[in-house]
Amino acid sequence: MKHTIFRTALLGAAVGMSAGAASAADYKQNPFTLVYEGAITQNEAGKVNIHPVTYRLNGLDISANVYTPANYDPAKTYPAVVVAHPNGGVKEQVAGLYAQRLADKGYITIAADAAYQGASGGEPRNVDKPAYRIEDIHGMADFITNYAGVDQQRLGLLGICGGGGYSLAAATTDKRFTSIATVSMFNSGLVRRNGYNESQLDTISQRLQQASDARAQEAAGGEILYAGDANLTDEQIAKLPFDLYRQGYEYYWKTHAHPNSTFKYTMSSLLDLMRFDATDQIELIDKPLLMIAGTKADSLYMSEQAFAKATGTQDKELFKIEGATHIETYWVPEYVDAAMNKLTAFYEKTL
Repeated sequence: MKHTIFRTALLGAAVGMSAGAASAADYKQNPFTLVYEGAITQNEAGKVNIHPVTYRLNGLDISANVYTPANYDPAKTYPAVVVAHPNGGVKEQVAGLYAQRLADKGYITIAADAAYQGASGGEPRNVDKPAYRIEDIHGMADFITNYAGVDQQRLGLLGICGGGGYSLAAATTDKRFTSIATVSMFNSGLVRRNGYNESQLDTISQRLQQASDARAQEAAGGEILYAGDANLTDEQIAKLPFDLYRQGYEYYWKTHAHPNSTFKYTMSSLLDLMRFDATDQIELIDKPLLMIAGTKADSLYMSEQAFAKATGTQDKELFKIEGATHIETYWVPEYVDAAMNKLTAFYEKTL
């Protein structure tokens, strides 16, 4: 059964690894612990700047980075974009990359660590419940719309991987978002429930029982059980069946490792995850919608399913990046550039 839970975790989206397993130490070379290529190393006049902030959300301290455009003037007004990170990821990784690139285009952007994750508060650590992740997005909107210079009427949303699925869910009801975009959208609930590409349909009840037992143990004051707390060898990684698995390990465990990014989440979270679906009531999205995914991504089916169900808006596009896999949209320059070109045009038109 341990093997089953591990696979569920791995299928769950943009995987992360514990700091102890990381072989890369790029975060140590950056004063803001950013791990992406081209990351800000210092704030300079006339350039994009980064501003670490902390704010309260439902009694918890949320750790976030706000990026401001070159020559930012708080007396002027700017459009803003909220950026939601992948499951297992943190604000210093791909969410920070896209937030910085958008700031370079003139937007004030925010990327925050999810509650109970990263540098944000919350106990037990690494609770991963959809309701919390959706509330994180509402909370980022709360904060950034009150940031100096932000035009509250021009607020965009960008969700990456698992953050993309949660962004769709948040946007069904939060009409502050003028337009919504996703990159490599991952429907966390669907995958936790059915497995990646429907690979675990025969163990749903068994896994739900295990999650129920884990919650009962927590309620009784017992040990917090975690799913996905695994450490694979290079040989084991090479044998994983999907690109998302193999390249996810490479990204989170080696090339873009960060100590706050972790692979594990509380097993009891599965009670909430397995009844969630990012496409539930997606027809309530009545704003411009852009979904971006790679043609070689084995997660592409999730963007295609969500796009088909998003019938509440006629202003929508599914843009496929030729040759890109899921994880490659996180860091490969040509694919990030392709996504950014599309996002720039989209937000220019809609914000």
